[in-house]
Amino acid sequence: MAVRHVPTNEVHKGAKGGKTGCGTNTNEKPTHWENTSASITCAKNGCK
Repeated sequence: MAVRHVPTNEVHKGAKGGKTGCGTNTNEKPTHWENTSASITCAKNGCK
């Protein structure tokens, strides 16, 4: 599954309500994140 960061439109590996593949906590600003089926665009370790 993938989760999209709304302000930057960047798609990360992971799901809303946890951590992304690169270690970002989606619980800190939950309104900035949404689950998506889009392809991952984050190039950081853990997401790519």
